[in-house]
Amino acid sequence: MLNGLLVYTREDAAKNEDFIQWMLDEAEKVGMKLDFFYREDLYTGIEDGKTYLRNKAHENIIRNFAIIRCIDPLFTRQLELLGIKTFNSAIIAELCNDKAKTNQVASMLGIPTADTLFVAEHQTPNIVLPYVQKSRGGRGGKDVSLIEKETPAGQNMIAQKLATPGKDVRAFIIGKEIVGAVLRTSETEFRANYSLGGKAELFTLSEKETSIVERLVSMFEFGFVGIDFIYDDKDEPMLNEIEDVVGSRTLSKLTDINTANLYLKFIKQTLLSK
Repeated sequence: MLNGLLVYTREDAAKNEDFIQWMLDEAEKVGMKLDFFYREDLYTGIEDGKTYLRNKAHENIIRNFAIIRCIDPLFTRQLELLGIKTFNSAIIAELCNDKAKTNQVASMLGIPTADTLFVAEHQTPNIVLPYVQKSRGGRGGKDVSLIEKETPAGQNMIAQKLATPGKDVRAFIIGKEIVGAVLRTSETEFRANYSLGGKAELFTLSEKETSIVERLVSMFEFGFVGIDFIYDDKDEPMLNEIEDVVGSRTLSKLTDINTANLYLKFIKQTLLSK
């Protein structure tokens, strides 16, 4: 039987108890064994020249695969060095959790994005006001601010030209398949995140949005990600970000799509085809 780890930080696990149980239940249904671990209880390092993964009792942990639901590319890479197949991979974790790197990749692939300045430490962005300032590693609309007067930026920030406020689209991707998409809107916030009170409805991707997704999935080995779009003043789509530890709360609320089951079946198929 395929035997894997499901890994969350304690903080994130407390917010996602239902999804964790859903994953554990669905794993059993598809004939996989999945064990839940807090990231804080897993220890990694090198001893006598060899990498290891251990629990709090100093016991070595051996599994076929790991579903990483925390942002820790170094940890993910450690598991890969031990021969554990990771979902998502360390490469995807590094790309998706750094908005500057995501924008660089988009530029290489000819994918439109908002004009973006990679801000050096203590630098004051010299772009047209108002603009949006974001932490390179922020999630869920956190560490995102609308800047309306000249302000020195903090560390690890980007500054972007303001797109159409209060509107974005998230496409949910498992492997190379689009499993659904939602339009998120807000009448009170320039951020449209559902977790910040935005409204959500089902959305059918246009040819342009679908083409952007296809370019990305042709280049990268995704497990389960969200590809987010924002829109310019002509309502043309631009890549906003790729969410690594993506939640599917909105899709589950609006449809009966079983993302946990689809994700686990994809993982099983991937492992058995090796």
